[in-house]
Amino acid sequence: MIRFLLPLVTLTWVGASLVLGEFRWFRRPQLTDRIGPFLPGTSSRRHSQALEPVAWVEYLAPFATLVGDRLSSLLGVSESLDLRLRRVHATVDPRQFRLGQICRSIGGGGGASLLCMTIGLPTPVVVIVATASALLIFLIIEQLLSTRSNRWQRRIFLELPVVSEQLGMLLSAGSSMGQALTRISRRSDAAIALDLRIVVGRLQQGVDETIALREWAEVACVPAVDRLLSVLALNREATDLGTLITEESRAARAEVHRELLELLERRAQQVWIPVTVATLVPGLLFLAVPFFEAIRLFTTT
Repeated sequence: MIRFLLPLVTLTWVGASLVLGEFRWFRRPQLTDRIGPFLPGTSSRRHSQALEPVAWVEYLAPFATLVGDRLSSLLGVSESLDLRLRRVHATVDPRQFRLGQICRSIGGGGGASLLCMTIGLPTPVVVIVATASALLIFLIIEQLLSTRSNRWQRRIFLELPVVSEQLGMLLSAGSSMGQALTRISRRSDAAIALDLRIVVGRLQQGVDETIALREWAEVACVPAVDRLLSVLALNREATDLGTLITEESRAARAEVHRELLELLERRAQQVWIPVTVATLVPGLLFLAVPFFEAIRLFTTT
């Protein structure tokens, strides 16, 4: 067992040293950096590259991104990682996310293998457990991001009728499209308000209103948003745009109401499951007692 444990401990030690080497409090400065402040004419010199982030992470990030995308596609995830991260307003880019995901998966697999070796399991079992642990951690992180993305889409779907009504009232009151979007984005911290802040930022950069809204629809991936944007695209052509938006908000509200009724009906049907079980089990017991009693009488006679 020692011959398997020693290389694994060595590999873990080297990996931990490389990871901790990213932090300045762990790395030891070079001799030139330590004596540099005491040399004449070097008070304003910059730190050497030893104090800057190591560039090996930049070389591993593309490989981690490629491996992560292949694994996620094999696990059934069809939506791109960049789209999901943009949808939930994540602060990391896809390369950083994939690198952290792969590192956590490898760390979980290494910890599981060390635990199995400590217990004394056979080598094939150790390999299977380590691989399964790494894949499980990878899948959990992927599922957490997908769940967060789906919840964000759900929030947009539920908030869209109210936002559509507000947008229709502002446009009917004489506000321009940019002013209406700006006012809605500043009113709350809801999901659509946060998304519209990005749209307003794009408008301030000089992007056309239709293009900025279309970019938001591509990130949101909600059918109700696409229908609303098809109405907003008539901003320069229709004179009664507020009325059209109000009708669209009514349709969106009816869709939300219909889905709510389906959910209530489904839950009402689920209520009968424990009632049915609670009714059938005592009935079966009452039927079983005379049945076994009859069998006992026929077998004894």
